Amino acid sequence: MDNRPLRQRKLARWGALKLERSTWDTRWREISEVLLPFSGRFTSTDRNRGDKSFNSILDSTATRANEILSAGLMAGMTSPARPWFRLAVTDEDAMENGSVKMWLNDLTQLMRNIFARSNTYRALHSIYEELGGFATAADIIDDNFDKVLWHTPLTIGEFALGADKLGRVNTLYREFEMTVANIVEEFGNVNPKSGSIDWSNMSVTVKNMWDSCRYDSWIPVLHGIEPRAFADREYGKTDQKNMPFASCYFELNGNEDKTLRESGYKEFPGIGVRWHTRGRDIYGNGPSMRGLGDIKQLQHEQLRKGQAIDYMTLPPIGIPGELAGREVDALPGGVTALGMAGPGSKIQNLFDIKLDLSHLLADISDVRQRIMQAFFADLFLMITQMPGIQPRNVAEIAERHEEKLLMLGPVLERLHDELLSRLIDIAFVKIIDADLLPPPPQELQGMELKVEFVSMLAQAQRAVGLGSVDRLLGTVALVAQGSGDMSVWDKIDKDQVIDKYSDMLAIDPSMIVTDERIVFIRQQRAEQVKAAQMAEAAPGLAQAAKNLSETNTQDKNALTDLTRQFSGYT
Repeated sequence: MDNRPLRQRKLARWGALKLERSTWDTRWREISEVLLPFSGRFTSTDRNRGDKSFNSILDSTATRANEILSAGLMAGMTSPARPWFRLAVTDEDAMENGSVKMWLNDLTQLMRNIFARSNTYRALHSIYEELGGFATAADIIDDNFDKVLWHTPLTIGEFALGADKLGRVNTLYREFEMTVANIVEEFGNVNPKSGSIDWSNMSVTVKNMWDSCRYDSWIPVLHGIEPRAFADREYGKTDQKNMPFASCYFELNGNEDKTLRESGYKEFPGIGVRWHTRGRDIYGNGPSMRGLGDIKQLQHEQLRKGQAIDYMTLPPIGIPGELAGREVDALPGGVTALGMAGPGSKIQNLFDIKLDLSHLLADISDVRQRIMQAFFADLFLMITQMPGIQPRNVAEIAERHEEKLLMLGPVLERLHDELLSRLIDIAFVKIIDADLLPPPPQELQGMELKVEFVSMLAQAQRAVGLGSVDRLLGTVALVAQGSGDMSVWDKIDKDQVIDKYSDMLAIDPSMIVTDERIVFIRQQRAEQVKAAQMAEAAPGLAQAAKNLSETNTQDKNALTDLTRQFSGYT
C-alpha cells in the first residue's frame, strides 16, 4: 500500500505518464504546425492563443483533407439527422417479441434525444478532427442536471493516457488552467441563499485573487481519473470515495494538504480513442503521420513555385551606375530618366529567367492526390458526390466501391469499440442514475443488451449481406419461372426474410408487424374468407333446401326407397 499523501501520489503518476508520452510530443507539435495550428496544448498556458496562425501552411490541401475526413466520419457514423445505432439483445428469439422490440426502440430514442440535447455531436466532431490530425483523441463525460450528460473534449498535449492489460484506456490525466471564477463556481460549494463560499479546499492564492476581484486570472489545475486500488476502497461502500474509479482535482501550485475535489465514478468516464495502435502502444498513429512527408513536400514545392513565379514576374534587375542612389520606377509603364547614353546605360534583368513550371505543377497535383488518399478524403467525396441521381442507396455504394470501404473497415471497427460503444455505455449508466430508464418488459429479465450500429458507413459494410439476400430471392424467382413450379417458394420463409431484411436496413420496428400480431391478422383474414365463401354458397344451399322441401316423399321413387333403407324399412 502506498502511504504517501494523495497529492504526491497523483503528481508522481502524472510525471510518469508525461514521461511515457514525451516521445510523441515532438511529432504532435510538427503536425500541429503544418496541419492544425489551433489544436494542441503542450503547456498549461498554451490556451486561448489568438497569435497562432497558418503562416507555416502554404498549401491547405492537408487541412482541407482532414476537414473532409472529420465531416465524413461525422455524417457517415454519427449523423444527428438520422439513426446511427440501436439497442438489441443477444437472444434472437427475444428479438422477435413485439414488446421487447418496442422497449429497445424507446430506449434507443431516449438516448438519441439526450445526445441531441447535450453537446455530444459537437464533441464527436472535435474527436474526429483530432483523430485525423493526431491519431489520438480524448473526452470526459460528466453528469449534468439539465442535459443528463456533458462532454469535455480534450486536445492533444493536455492529457496523458494509461491502459489496462487488454490495451483498453482506463486512465486519463490532464493539466489545464481554470479562471479563479471557474474554480470558485466548481469547487467553492457556494451557498445559493447566502452566497457564502467554502474556501477549505482552495489555496490562499485563489482566495486572495477572489477578494481582489481578479476573477479572470488563470490557475493551473491537475485532474486525474484512474482505477481506484482495492486498498483505497472500503468493501461494501458505494459512495464517491469508494467507487471503482477515482477522480481527483488539485491546484498544481496549491497547498500540499489540499485537494479541490476527490470523488469517483462507477464507470470510467473518459474516452480514449486511437486511429490505430501496434503492440502495447498507448497512443495511435494515423493519416497525418503517414502523410506527413507528403504534407512537407507540398509546402516546399509551393514555396519553390512561388519563388519561381516571383523571379519571372519581378526579376532582379541591373541598373547603370549613374542611377545608383536614385529612384527607379519599376512599375509597368514607369519612366526612369537615364543620364548619358552609352554601353550599359539601360535597365535590364540581372539574368534571364524562363522557367517551365509544368513539371512542378504536375508533381504538386500528384502530391495533393496522395494527401487526399491518406486522409480517405477521396472515399468520402465519392460517397457524397456520386454522379447521377441522388441519393444513392448503400447497396450501390458497397457494390461499386466495396474495396475502398474495406480499407476504412478496421478503423470503423476500432471507432465502434473505443468511442461509440463507450459513449452508449456511459449514457446508459447515466440514464439509470437519473432514473429515466423506462420499465423493461418481463421477457428481458436476465438478458444482456448489445449495441448495433446502423449508420451510413456501417450499413454500407452490411449491404453485402443485403446483396446476398437479393441474389437468393432472384435465383428462386428464376427457378420458379423456368420450371413453372411455384412450390420452390416453399423453401423460403417469407416472414423471416422480411424481418432480417428490415433489420439489415435498420427499419424502425414500429413499421414491421410483430409475429404475434401477424398470426391474429391472418386468422381474421381466414375467417373473413371462410365467411365470404359461405355467403357465396348460401343461395345454392337455399335452393337445394327449397327443392328438397317440395319433394314427394309418399309415392314410391328413388328418394323414398333410400330413405326407407336408412330408416330400417324395405
